[in-house]
Amino acid sequence: MIVIFAGMAVLAAFSPLRKGCHGILMKDSKEYSKKIQKLYRSLKRKPGKHHHVEYDEPVDALVFAIVSENLTESHAQAAIKKLKDYFVDWNDLRVATIEEIIEVLGPDFEPARSIAATLVSVLNAVFNKHNMLGLQSLRKLGKRPTKILLEKLNGATPFAVDYCMLTSMQGHAIPLTPKMIEFLKTGQFIHAEATYEEIEGFLCRLISIKNAREFYSLLRRESESPKKQPPKTKKKTQKNP
Repeated sequence: MIVIFAGMAVLAAFSPLRKGCHGILMKDSKEYSKKIQKLYRSLKRKPGKHHHVEYDEPVDALVFAIVSENLTESHAQAAIKKLKDYFVDWNDLRVATIEEIIEVLGPDFEPARSIAATLVSVLNAVFNKHNMLGLQSLRKLGKRPTKILLEKLNGATPFAVDYCMLTSMQGHAIPLTPKMIEFLKTGQFIHAEATYEEIEGFLCRLISIKNAREFYSLLRRESESPKKQPPKTKKKTQKNP
C-alpha cells in the first residue's frame, strides 16, 4: 500500500490489500495476520543483524537455494565451499556424475544424493535452454515472465525459484524452507493445513517488498536456532527418619 503524505510516498510495512505472490488465499488469513505482524516485530527486536544477500548471477542463487533448502544456512555454506573448492565452476559441476558430487559433499551426508540430483537437473535445464550457465538475460524481462521461466526449469522447487527471485531478481517473494514452515505451523502463526503456495502468498500480502529480505532472513534464523530445553528439576531426596 502506498500512502501519499506531504508529497512523499511512504511504503507501509504491512498491507492486507497488497497483492500476494500467488493468487491462492490461505484459510483464516485474517485471523493469522496479526500473529505474523506481532512475530515480525518480535524478531526485529532480537539481537543480531540479518544477512543481506544479493547475487549478480541468478544461477549462483539457484545453486545456494538447492543446497540450503533442507539444511541450515551454516551447513549450506560449508557444503557450497566444498563444491567450489573441488569443481572449476558450475559447468564443471553440471557435467559431473551424481556419485562424484555425493563424494564431494560427503558419503555420510544424508541429503547429498537429493542435492546432487537436483543440482545436475537444474543446471542442465539452464544450459539446454540458454546454451550457457547464465541467467542475467532474464533481467530484461518482467518479474512475472522471469518467474514462469524459472518455474519451468526441471527440478527447480518453489523455494529455489522464490529464493532466486528475492536475492537476484529484486522480486517480491518470501522463500520458505521446511524448517520455516514447521516453525510457523508449530507456533500457530499460519493455518496448520496451509500449502507452501498459500503461506508464501499470505506472507507476501503482509510483508512489503522492501521488508521481504529482512523478514525472510529473520524468520529463517529463528527457525534454525537451537531450541532451548527447560531446566531439569532436581529430585528431592527423602531423608530417613
